[in-house]
Amino acid sequence: MAADPGDVAAADVRVLLARLAETRPRKIDLGLTRILKALERLGNPHLRLPPTLHVAGTNGKGSTIAFMRAILTAAGLKVHVYTSPDLVRFNERIVLAGEEISDSELARVLGKCEAAAGDLELTYFEAVTCAAFLAFAETRADVLLLEVGLGGRLDATNVIEEPLASVITPIGYDHQEYLGDTLAGIAEEKAGIIKKGRPVIIGPQRNEAHDAILNRALLLGAETHSASEEWHAFVEQGRFIFQDENSLSDLSLPRLYGNHQIENAGLAIAALRAAGLAPDDEKISEGLENVFWPARLQRLTNGPLVDAAYERAHEDVEIWLDGGHNPHAGRALARAMADLEERQPRPLIMICGMQNNKDAEGYFTCFTDLVSTVFTVQAEHAAATDADLLAAKAQKAGLPATAAASVSQAMAAALDIAFRSGEGAPRLLICGSLYLAGEILRENA
Repeated sequence: MAADPGDVAAADVRVLLARLAETRPRKIDLGLTRILKALERLGNPHLRLPPTLHVAGTNGKGSTIAFMRAILTAAGLKVHVYTSPDLVRFNERIVLAGEEISDSELARVLGKCEAAAGDLELTYFEAVTCAAFLAFAETRADVLLLEVGLGGRLDATNVIEEPLASVITPIGYDHQEYLGDTLAGIAEEKAGIIKKGRPVIIGPQRNEAHDAILNRALLLGAETHSASEEWHAFVEQGRFIFQDENSLSDLSLPRLYGNHQIENAGLAIAALRAAGLAPDDEKISEGLENVFWPARLQRLTNGPLVDAAYERAHEDVEIWLDGGHNPHAGRALARAMADLEERQPRPLIMICGMQNNKDAEGYFTCFTDLVSTVFTVQAEHAAATDADLLAAKAQKAGLPATAAASVSQAMAAALDIAFRSGEGAPRLLICGSLYLAGEILRENA
């Protein structure tokens, strides 16, 4: 039987990605010299991109992009998107005119970029970013939503010379070994995406981060649009209200749950308005209602994990999945869980796996007096923290914690504890790592 062309392409792309992982270092090595040389050999595709919104920040980048994509799609525009990391399959990272890149197209651009890069010491992220730029340049679209990989100033995506606008989501402590150990220093690195004379839209920030961003914008003559100054986003009487200096919009509530998603939605609308891309309120509401972004406070409602929990509990168990992995994300997640508890009380049991370069104790501290029990697991990733060590960090933060061999084992133990206590079906929160979230989505497919 002849091989299906799709299967051949899928096999090809797996081989190419495996070879990239082996030959291109995955280490973080910030700088623009290598990628600019590679792009020049490819004919400078980064100079032939659609109008671009460039997004940096610590938390909320993906959600803000998801909101912008949903709103622009509702308005009938074709949208390219570049995000990382992927959760289930690599193709998620590159969306061409509204659709994930096909295996055949991905294999083509990866192969072309590898051939052009030759002896250049590109990192893995730089190589796939080159491939993404090539695909974006060769496929027609109205807008490109471009997410920074790490930092901003020296990130591989920061070869964009004239974005429509720069967008900076809330900044917190993460990747201090690369970006510095002060909030102002980290913000300066993130603000490196701001370009001369181009607007910058700023999400909610602590004062020192906001000041650093404003200083950079002032230096470059970039008009600023800051949360709580030039625009406001809030919920009132069950509606989402967005207000800026020119108008007030009464909109549908976002589909993504949590107060932090109200902030992200507001940032998305402010960015689209500053860039001259915002549609009318009806289309904005349509986008807010239809937005989807996996593993960001996502409730799992079907699949093998949900079925297994029901079979053991004989009643519905709430299972929530979130990939946030630093204290700033932990605080947002804890606020959302507290809101759910206020609406419908249930014992909250956490199943957590984290990378070994994250502030696990700071993350766990956000959930004191909220989580009844923590089960820790080791995700299937080279940099994942050992489950016993992670449990010790949770205990140091004041939470009762036990290491488990797997998520399935942790879920079974969590349900046993909840029902022995007589409190009924618990609320399970699987969290701490996008890599763990990806594993869960694959297992639950």
